[in-house]
Amino acid sequence: MSSSMKLFGVIGASHCSPEIYELARQVGNAIAKTNAMLVCGGLGGVMEAACRGAKEAGGLTIGILPGTDKSEANAYVDIPIVTGIRDARNTIIARTADGLIAVSGEYGTLSEIAFAKKFGKPVVCLRSWSFDSTIPQADEAEQAVAFFLGLLK
Repeated sequence: MSSSMKLFGVIGASHCSPEIYELARQVGNAIAKTNAMLVCGGLGGVMEAACRGAKEAGGLTIGILPGTDKSEANAYVDIPIVTGIRDARNTIIARTADGLIAVSGEYGTLSEIAFAKKFGKPVVCLRSWSFDSTIPQADEAEQAVAFFLGLLK
């Protein structure tokens, strides 16, 4: 992989509503169309949806898994990375990605947002946490990806 290859992180809960699943799928699809790779936690819910969307657009996906078995990965993960470090993997996701798009999410998502901000990485929230006025808030997938691309420039 070239060092210039972009890795866009998508974070969110492992269980989500059909509406949030569809938003995450659209985000993954839009990311793949930028020729960036998608990195996520590799499990279900938002992570699965984003990977599915990326695969539908011919993209490559990486899942940073919490456990020790690569079979934990959702069916749309191309490269499963097993860590055995549970939620501590959130720091790896935040460090590995060039930035994060948070789709809805719970406290694990919040921790990833905090790590990304600590590491100086751009973050966009799509119907997600709103606690920092410097983090753009989006309502739709295309808007979130557009905001994210703007932050990378």
